[in-house]
Amino acid sequence: MNPSTAGKREEVSVPGLSPAISHYTDAVRFGDLLFVSGLTAHDADGNLVGGEDAAAQTEQILSNLGKVLAAAGAGFGDVLKVTVYLTDVADRTKINPVRQRHFGTTKPASTLVGVRELALPGMKVEIEAVVGLPSA
Repeated sequence: MNPSTAGKREEVSVPGLSPAISHYTDAVRFGDLLFVSGLTAHDADGNLVGGEDAAAQTEQILSNLGKVLAAAGAGFGDVLKVTVYLTDVADRTKINPVRQRHFGTTKPASTLVGVRELALPGMKVEIEAVVGLPSA
């Protein structure tokens, strides 16, 4: 762990993401770890991208994750774990190719949770992540 960041908590707000709908920040850095809040398929203006297509929503979500990672000086290869929330677990087969395109050969630890609904109407997917930040 980098001694200059050890034990320090920093809230991270990322330009280009939709505004928070509640009391949270886009991510929290603690030492060399970054905890990314659940990301949605909304663009910077708050519009849902992808309609009823879980793969298209996942594409937008991972694009949003890329913005968070870039702001933290990290990349998809630094993601340690993701938690994926799906309103239809059968959509797993639709979103996996999108995940593979973004993560490449890197395989983060992963948990899939089926849920009845998500925070905003039309959402089919939400993804949160834990990231190991590269040393400076």
